[in-house]
Amino acid sequence: MPSSDDIRIEVLIRRPPRADGRYILYWMNATRRLSWNFALQRALSWARKLDRPLLVVETLPCDHPHANLRHHAFALDGMADNARYMADHPATYYPFVEDQPGQNIELIAALAKHACVVLCDLRPLRESLGETEQLAGRLSGRLERVDSNGILPLLAADREFTTAYSLRRFLQRHLLPHLLNMPLPEPLAEHTLPPCPAVPSAIRKRWPAADRQLLTEDRSRLHNLPIGQNTPAVPTKGGSEAARKALDLFLREHLDLYVAHRNQPQRDVTSGLSPYLRWGHISSHEIVQRLLDREGWHPSDLGLETRGQRSGWWGVGADAEAFLDQLVTWRELGHLFCFKRHDYDRMESLPAWAQTTLQDHMQDPRPYLYSLEEFQAGRTHDPLWNAAQMQLVREGRLHNYLRMLWGKKILQWSPTPELALATMIELNDRFALDGCDPNSYSGIGWVLGRFDRAWGPQRPVFGKIRYMSSRNTARKVAVDKYIARYTPCS
Repeated sequence: MPSSDDIRIEVLIRRPPRADGRYILYWMNATRRLSWNFALQRALSWARKLDRPLLVVETLPCDHPHANLRHHAFALDGMADNARYMADHPATYYPFVEDQPGQNIELIAALAKHACVVLCDLRPLRESLGETEQLAGRLSGRLERVDSNGILPLLAADREFTTAYSLRRFLQRHLLPHLLNMPLPEPLAEHTLPPCPAVPSAIRKRWPAADRQLLTEDRSRLHNLPIGQNTPAVPTKGGSEAARKALDLFLREHLDLYVAHRNQPQRDVTSGLSPYLRWGHISSHEIVQRLLDREGWHPSDLGLETRGQRSGWWGVGADAEAFLDQLVTWRELGHLFCFKRHDYDRMESLPAWAQTTLQDHMQDPRPYLYSLEEFQAGRTHDPLWNAAQMQLVREGRLHNYLRMLWGKKILQWSPTPELALATMIELNDRFALDGCDPNSYSGIGWVLGRFDRAWGPQRPVFGKIRYMSSRNTARKVAVDKYIARYTPCS
């Protein structure tokens, strides 16, 4: 069994397991899957050691500023997958959907009174970290928080990284042991656990489990919840089953075209996995393992002499290498930044040079100024920008390459950089299925200079911030059909 100082495990309350506890309690509050999950694996280790049943409680909060019909429907698809899976496995699953703020903590605190050990997920955002620390203040027994976020454990990084290059150098020196320590694909398979006692009736009455209606496509009850009712669900289904179908499609049909066409919005060969990663429906470990297996990779293929280059280290084909750089280097750069810096969504987290140049150009005339409402409706003078915004509103996604242009134009057409930052966060976190995520805030921060360098010549509004324009974008990639597809309705 892993020791309590395992690098993926934070012991928030360091006490022995409660001897009279009835079960091991795993609060699935971020890593919303039953495979490739270090937290579930740790919970099962405790269950076997103590010969106790396992109770898995997955909760869905209503009090996040951007909780809405779209995000809830996607998350509930995942909860439905988990309920089906657990029906045939030796643990008890209790899905709970808040209808009042604060119920999640109350429910877990009540269940913890009967638990030997409580475990929860580590998600490196202020609200999630604060929520689990709030729980720690309510409990008297052992509480562990487990990191299943990326290939590199968050606690394995000894400093904050300011560029992809600096993290890439670190990964190329230190990642291999973690690549060889993958979580179990099916931790619940072939395990025998004692039967879990029923959740006490008083708890079930006060915090009833999500019913069949919420866990199916008939989700009319969502309209009674205190969440955003003006952001409708989209056709894209959530959950681990849909995530694996997306991964299968990408590996089968799109990976070999990745380098040539990943920036082409009209021939979208991106993976489409970011919403599933954001909601914990799939693990980056599973994606990496599947891809490396496809490439016939062996650890001896690693280019151990590389020094931070984007290619040549993994020892796989160019398309696979480019995708791995996005999935591992760039994704984990964002997670590490949010874990190290709790001001990740504020101007103060930008590099000093970026803050200075934006301040120096604060008074520059803007060619256009738009309100949040105009941005949201795609009512600007720029057809390409409007189309990108409409893809976000209608489908809950934004093509990766156009996301950069989308943010740069919001900066250029807002009265201040601070207002541009707030607009990007509001639109992305409300409409994007992969919003409210460390990668969201690293991408938005990149628009304003984070993880980038100063560029010249200086331009109005941007100063030394990297500049992008719709005209130059249209020269590089085909956009005519994209614009026609997503033109806002008049």
